[in-house]
Amino acid sequence: QVQLVESGGGLVQAGGSLRLSCAASGRTFSSYAMGWFRLTPGKERDIVAAISWSGSTTYYADSVKGRFIISRDDAKNTVYLQMNSLKPEDTAVYYCAARRGDYSASVYYTKTGYNYWGQGTQVTVSS
Repeated sequence: QVQLVESGGGLVQAGGSLRLSCAASGRTFSSYAMGWFRLTPGKERDIVAAISWSGSTTYYADSVKGRFIISRDDAKNTVYLQMNSLKPEDTAVYYCAARRGDYSASVYYTKTGYNYWGQGTQVTVSS
């Protein structure tokens, strides 16, 4: 069982930065692949970024490539999403999610298979 708690959301002006954190409970965090998703009204929960359980592989949605960075610190049971050059279209509720990885370098960019989800944190980018 893994419990996830996101933090770090808030209101920021366009062009600014935020760092989201997702703290996980459980002693096997290092064996979980992690993902960040976001949800906006009228849309499905879409992938933003994902990272393998080894940390060796990452994935980014085209809309955030070059601006967002996903990372993990297994000693702190935490995964991060550094968001730079934020745009109003990045406004959403951001969720972190966890799933078992088949291989150390496997990264997963669909909602399917993610067993554990956090409660979400709101990010609002003003123009």
